[in-house]
Amino acid sequence: QVQLVESGGGLVQAGGSLRLSCAASIRTFSMYHMGWFRQAPGKEREFVAAISQSGDRTYNVDSVKGRFTISRDNAKNTVYLQLNSLKPEDTAVYYCTADRRWPPVTSSSEVAYWGQGTQVTVSS
Repeated sequence: QVQLVESGGGLVQAGGSLRLSCAASIRTFSMYHMGWFRQAPGKEREFVAAISQSGDRTYNVDSVKGRFTISRDNAKNTVYLQLNSLKPEDTAVYYCTADRRWPPVTSSSEVAYWGQGTQVTVSS
């Protein structure tokens, strides 16, 4: 059974930073590629970033390149998403995902496991 619990969301001004965490209850965490999706009000859930099992490969959507960084700590069963230079359009619920396929799954309908989400609100 896979359980994912996100934390770290909140309200921040434009240009600010947040660090999201996702604690995974997975016995074989290092065998899963991990990712983040987000869903803004009235919009479809979209892929943001993914990281490979060992952390040696990452993949980000173009809109967050240079601003968001995904990382993981396999010893702590945790994946992170560092959000820098935040913009109001980054406002969304951010979801942690786990999957064993690479290249990363970028379609929300194909993701194997989801967390419950954490709200990020960026004020202008």
